[in-house]
Amino acid sequence: MSGVKLVGTGSALPARRVTNDDMARMVDTSDEWISERTGIRERRFLDEDSLDGHFDLAATAARRALDAAGIDPQQAGVCLVATFTAQTATPSVACRLQADLGLPQDAFCLDINAACAGFVYGMHVAQCLLPTARSPYALVVGAEALSRVLDFTDRTTCVLFGDGAGAAVLRYQEDAPSLGCVWGSRGDAESLWVPGVSSSAPSYLHMDGRAVFRFATSVLPACAQEVLDRAGLAVDQVDRYVFHQANQRIIDVVVKKLGADPARCRGNIADVGNTSAASVPLLLDQLVRSGELAGGQRAMCLGFGAGLTWAGALIELA
Repeated sequence: MSGVKLVGTGSALPARRVTNDDMARMVDTSDEWISERTGIRERRFLDEDSLDGHFDLAATAARRALDAAGIDPQQAGVCLVATFTAQTATPSVACRLQADLGLPQDAFCLDINAACAGFVYGMHVAQCLLPTARSPYALVVGAEALSRVLDFTDRTTCVLFGDGAGAAVLRYQEDAPSLGCVWGSRGDAESLWVPGVSSSAPSYLHMDGRAVFRFATSVLPACAQEVLDRAGLAVDQVDRYVFHQANQRIIDVVVKKLGADPARCRGNIADVGNTSAASVPLLLDQLVRSGELAGGQRAMCLGFGAGLTWAGALIELA
C-alpha cells in the first residue's frame, strides 16, 4: 500500500474582524438572526484597499505549512491551490506561489476550482501526482477572498462568508495509507453560482440556501460512509471529522445522520464563517496547532460546494 501523510499545516486570516453587529449596520439583520440560523458570530474580511490580499493570505498559509513540515520550498514537487476568488484568472495562484516561495521550476503548479470542496479535491490530485513528481512532497492550499464577491444588500448571503487561507504539506510514502478519497459532482448552475469575467452582471455570489441545505445533508453522510468503508473503519475509529464550515445546522444534521460523536466534530464557523476552499485547511491547522490532532491520528476531511461538488478523504498525521 502507498499513500500520503500530513506533515505540516498552516493558515492565515485577515486582521479585520466583522461581527454580526457590524453586519447589522450594513444590511437588515441582527446577531440573533445570523447566529441562530448559521452558528456564525463573526468573520474576517480583507481591507478594501488591499490590492492583492488573496495572494498574501495564500502565501502566508503556505509558508507556515512548509515551516511546520520542516522542509525547504525546493523540496516541494507539487503545488495546488483551491480557489475561485483569485485576483487574476491567469497566472494561477499556484504559479505565483512558485516564484514567491522559491519552489523548483519543475514543480507541478495548478489552481483547482471545485468551490468549497476544492481543498479535498486537491488532496486527491496531489496523491495521484506524487508518485511521478520530482519529490515526495506536495503543498496544497485553499484560499478565498469572498468579501470581494458579496452583495452587501443581500442578507441571505453576505452574512455567511469570510476571507482566509489554509495549507497543508503532504508526503508520499510507500507505507502510508491511501486517502480513500470519494468525490462527486452534480451539474447545477442555479443553486450556488458567481458570474464569470465575461458576464455583464456584477460578480456577486448567488445562493439558494434551501437547495444547498438539502444537497449537503444528503450527500455528505453518504460520502463519509463510503470513505469509512474504503478504509475498513467504523465511525468511532476516526479521531476528528473536519467538515467544511458552511452552516452549523448543516453540520449538526450530517453528524446526527452519520452517528458521529459531536465532540469529534468541533468546528470554527462561529469565528470565521464560511471561507469556501479555505474552510477545511483552516480548521485542520487550528486542530493540529491546538493539539487536538496529533501524530498517528486520523482526520476525515469533508467538503461540498458550488458545482455542485462534494469530496471526502481520510488523512493520517505523521
